Formats: sequence, C-alpha cells, structure tokens
Amino acid sequence: MAAPKKSVAKDSGLEKASSPPEFTKEQELWALREMLLIRRFEEKAGQLYGMGAIGGFCHLYIGQEAVVVGMQMALKPGDEVITGYRDHGHMLACGMDAKGVMAELTGRRGGYSKGKGGSMHMFSMEKNFFGGHGIVGAQVSLGTGLAFANRYRGNDFVSVTYFGDGAANQGQVYESFNMAELWKLPAIYVIENNRYAMGTAVSRASAQQDFSKRGASFNIPGKQVDGMDVRAVKAAGEEAAAWCRAGNGPFILEMQTYRYRGHSMSDPAKYRTREEVEKVRHDQDPIEQVRNRLLAQKVGEQELKAIDAEVREIVNASADFAQHDPEPDPSELYTDIYR
Repeated sequence: MAAPKKSVAKDSGLEKASSPPEFTKEQELWALREMLLIRRFEEKAGQLYGMGAIGGFCHLYIGQEAVVVGMQMALKPGDEVITGYRDHGHMLACGMDAKGVMAELTGRRGGYSKGKGGSMHMFSMEKNFFGGHGIVGAQVSLGTGLAFANRYRGNDFVSVTYFGDGAANQGQVYESFNMAELWKLPAIYVIENNRYAMGTAVSRASAQQDFSKRGASFNIPGKQVDGMDVRAVKAAGEEAAAWCRAGNGPFILEMQTYRYRGHSMSDPAKYRTREEVEKVRHDQDPIEQVRNRLLAQKVGEQELKAIDAEVREIVNASADFAQHDPEPDPSELYTDIYR
C-alpha cells in the first residue's frame, strides 16, 4: 500500500479565493484609510525602535492589515476583541487613539497602560479591546471567557479572538474550542495564518495545514479566507458573526495572510527568500488592491494622496507625543496591581 501523500504548503503566494462581494466607493475609501493608518503607524514604530525610543519586544503588523480592518467592518458596537502580541493594528482598528498606543510603546504616562505595559500589554475597556497578550495562545482562553460572559448575560454580542498559526497548536486552544462548542458560546476564532509563526514554515510545524478544520472534532464550522482582501474578510466576518448571534456556537476563520517583516524587530527572517516577500507585496498587498480598485473607479490620485498625507500627519503627531510625554512617576510601580 502506497504511503499517503503529505500535504505541502504552497511556496508561491497565498491561495486565491472566489471573488468576494464588491465594496461601495465609501467602503473602499474607509478601508484604505484604516489600513494605511496601521501601515504608517507600524512603519513609524519600526523606525522608533531602530532609534532606541522603543525598547523590549515589538511585533509589527505590516502586510496583515486587511484582516483586522475587514473584521471590524463586520462587527457592531459592544462586540469584544482580544489578541496576542502583534496587536498595534488591532488597537487602531478598534478606534484606540494613535497617541496613546505610541506613547505606551515608548513607556510614557500618556500610554494606554500608563507606560507600564509596553507593546504587548495594552487595553481599552471603552473600545472593548481586551488586550494584547504576551503568552502564546493565552488570549484564546480569555476570549472564550468573554464569549461565556455574553452568553451568561443573554446579550447579542460576540467575542473575536485573534491568534496565529503557531499558537493554533497550543493545548489550551483545543480546551477552549471544546468548551465553546459544548456551551454554544458566541466566539469567533480568527487564526491569522501568516505562514511562518515565530520562524518555522507551516509545512514543517503543522500536521493539519488547513486551519479552518481545526475545530472539526468539536463540530465547529470553519472557513478559509483570503486575508489579503479586505472584502473577503468582511464577508467571512459577517457570516461568522451571524452564526454566533443566532446561538449556533463558535466559528473558526482561517485568514491566509502574510507579514512582510520578521516575527519581531529582532528577527532577520532568514527562513524565507526576499523574492517570496516581494512577490506577495507585488501581487497581493492589501492596501494596493484597494488603491487599484479606487483608481479603476476614477477616484483621483490626488484624493488618495490626501488620505495618505492625513494618516502620516496623525502618525507623526503620535510619534512626537510619544517622545516628549513624561515617563511614569516611580510611584506608579505600586499602582494597578490589584483592583
């Protein structure tokens, strides 16, 4: 009997899905601005890290912007978001202020955690953002708890838990899946499959490379999504949210995406070729896709440049604030330990 063929991850670009529903011009413009804000913010954060203004760990979201922007377009006020440590983009998409996020990165008083949390630990109850979390996979259990609270209170909200292809192999993820399906919790699990986790290709680290099937043994439905197309993400997000709000239990979305930078700022990403990165940038960049569609709709180049200029102004102002805001008073070491 011949040995079964082993599935191998594709090396040339990401999988293409069927054409998603078209956006209106207004939706395209909104998505462009939101993704540009994340892209420019992350570029500036990378620059400040290189200058020594940001210390510790710093994981950039460049290339993955369509995932969180598309998902936010599918949610409603009151829905909750929780993620791991590649979290700046999620905060901005949730409506958190760029100045507060950047100030936290530089460890200043005006940061969302008063300068004490840094890149991986920011929260905003006002925006229903329940944090970036530094422990791989830890947010999945917490996100499941958020969904449990919604079910317990009998409201109509869903929790969206983001985690990566690497975290998808964690044991606590499957314990959470089991509980979520058993209790029919309104939980959307978004697996951001950027193909390399912390630096190991999916084909070398995961026996099942179709992450949308990770909930199969728990009867949780899943869907693979072109995470580089904001339209496809929004459509899938709406489908998952409707499923959860109807009381059907959790839903898994595998977002096939790609990060252009290394796992963190200290990662030279030598495990992949420069040609591979450039190919994805050229063929599937989420921002360029929207920009090209707008140009095809006869939106002027000047209007698009004006959006970029507005975003750059916001980001530059956040960087200026983050470098001149005072550091926390030493007494802050003893606050917020208990609540």
